[in-house]
Amino acid sequence: MKTYEEMRKHKQDFNIKYLLYPQDVGGRKITYQHLRCDFAYEGDDIQETGIYMIHPEFLDEFGVPIEEDIPVPLEGRASMWILVDEMREKIHKKQIKVGTKGYFMEGARRVGEVVVDEVVGLYENGL
Repeated sequence: MKTYEEMRKHKQDFNIKYLLYPQDVGGRKITYQHLRCDFAYEGDDIQETGIYMIHPEFLDEFGVPIEEDIPVPLEGRASMWILVDEMREKIHKKQIKVGTKGYFMEGARRVGEVVVDEVVGLYENGL
């Protein structure tokens, strides 16, 4: 498996603690590595702001990316990767800080909650 760091040639923008919703409350049946969900900030009206292309890479208990063929736990940590450099500059550098809350999104549907617990390459990436 190629990690996002190998593909993008830089460190993750930030790290999060996450909680994926179980299927019986609107979550996914099974989640695997490199889920291409989107991201919304807590408090955003997504009809106005839209959602953002920030993808997770789920980590095991040692901080190593989970292999693609292994189901991801409902709770854990993930590194987050902003895909649009322009949005990193325009929006995310102003919004992301330790404690920022948000959601994993599939369209308008929330499939998980996140809290930023570490800013890593947010200010260096995309330069």
